[in-house]
Amino acid sequence: MEQPIGARTLGGETQSAKIELFDVAPRAFNNDAIPQVPQTGPHFSDILTEHKLALRHAKPEELQINLGKLCNLACHHCHVDAGPKRTEIMTWATMEKILAWAKAAKITQVDLTGGAPELNPHFREFCTALLEMGVQITSRCNITVMYEAGQETLAEWYATNKIRLVCSLPCYTEDNVDAQRGKGVFDKSIAGLQQLNALGYGLDPELPLDLVYNPVGAFLPPEQEGLEKDYREMLSQEFGIRFSQLLAITNIPINRFAHALERDGELDGYQQLLVDNFNPQTVDGLMCRTQLNLDWEGRVFDCDFNQMLNIPLGGVDEQRYLWELDVDSVANTNIATNRHCFGCTAGAGSSCGGKLT
Repeated sequence: MEQPIGARTLGGETQSAKIELFDVAPRAFNNDAIPQVPQTGPHFSDILTEHKLALRHAKPEELQINLGKLCNLACHHCHVDAGPKRTEIMTWATMEKILAWAKAAKITQVDLTGGAPELNPHFREFCTALLEMGVQITSRCNITVMYEAGQETLAEWYATNKIRLVCSLPCYTEDNVDAQRGKGVFDKSIAGLQQLNALGYGLDPELPLDLVYNPVGAFLPPEQEGLEKDYREMLSQEFGIRFSQLLAITNIPINRFAHALERDGELDGYQQLLVDNFNPQTVDGLMCRTQLNLDWEGRVFDCDFNQMLNIPLGGVDEQRYLWELDVDSVANTNIATNRHCFGCTAGAGSSCGGKLT
């Protein structure tokens, strides 16, 4: 289904537009010794400066929480490097501290990730506590986890608690999905989506079921609306599957995906593709502006990608835990950036919620 997309031209007016969000550029985290970060091309902060843009936090509205790196899959594009042999798991003691901070900070939304977040033994207990606080929960489910031992009631539990699901399905064909995620994953994913549909997911407005598309190779996602139409037609015709919306997400060149690109001699070319397609109109909508990211130990980061590169919140010299942070001190503070940030601002932009423009 996929064809590589070359460097897209955004048009003179769009490229030259100045979005006066802030007065100065943010602090760049310029540690070129980080092996997982692309080493070629301009720094992201330099390009922001050229466009008279900066990147700073607004008051946090959402926490994105990595509950651990344990996963039943080991996908080729995974920037978390998650897999069945990972042992990093958030403890209940850490969850209790997060719950207390979130309540005091009046956080209204939480985005739970992994690995497979459901494989954390305290997952359901943590969700229940969040729901009792009135927090809206998004869970990033790989679908196949529903067939793991001990997860037999997971789909029904999700539906009962009306948790929004964001499920990875990088293509609607078996070959592409299994090539990226492992043999047999496509069939399990289809069966899982059919089970979720039977419970009302993707049909009932209170049970949103979003699908995530990631390119298999070193190119940008196609236009999201057109791709969503293709997904709807194919999944409905072939399998009777319904879903709420499609989120097209650009792969960020770090960790496992970066290693694959480097192995194939495509890392520098892919990074240049991202730089060439920088879109200044995406900056205001970047998820790092209104969201704080937490790792499995409760340490706080500007975004999920910075977490995986161990770049501290704001690029400061020391790591901080969420419960050490005053929520009122976050707004207008700088967001640490590096070359990987071009992945979120290329073309139509990309975030955990899909395109930005």
